[in-house]
Formats: sequence, C-alpha cells, structure tokens
Amino acid sequence: MTNEKEGNYCTVCGGIRPDGIKIRTVLVDGKETGINQLDFILAGVRDLHLEDDAAVRAELLSWAGEFNFIPTKKREAYGDALMREYRGTPE
Repeated sequence: MTNEKEGNYCTVCGGIRPDGIKIRTVLVDGKETGINQLDFILAGVRDLHLEDDAAVRAELLSWAGEFNFIPTKKREAYGDALMREYRGTPE
C-alpha cells in the first residue's frame, strides 16, 4: 500500500518495499558492489544528452548518491565504475 504523503514503504516493517529495490552489482575498486537503481540512473543521465565526460561523471555520481551511500574515499572509484557502466565497457 502506498501513502502518497509519506512515500512507498512496506506496511509490515516500515522499510523500503522489496519491489522498490533494483540493485545491480558492478566492480568498484576491484570489489563487487551493489548499486541500487543503476539502470534508472544510467537512463536518466543519458536522457540529459551531456557530451562532456566530466559533466556525465558528475551527474552519475549525483544521481547514484540519491539512492546509495558513496564513501568519500571511494568517490573516484565509484565514478570510474559508473562511467564504465555508462559507456558499456567491461573493466
């Protein structure tokens, strides 16, 4: 059940509904790391039609930070991983 005022939370436990979690695993600094809403993030940034890699990277990190905790010390590594996913290139 969704309460429009409060968001889409589980009515049993109060947490995020399981169908609201969309995690894909990518390599961040050589370690498998789950990134929630990755497909949504990539599609959203692509829709911006940015041509500058620095702008793309900044947007990817910004969007990813809305759904995921990104440790400050790993921000560059997350940026690298997100750019690889954005470009569709393996590590």
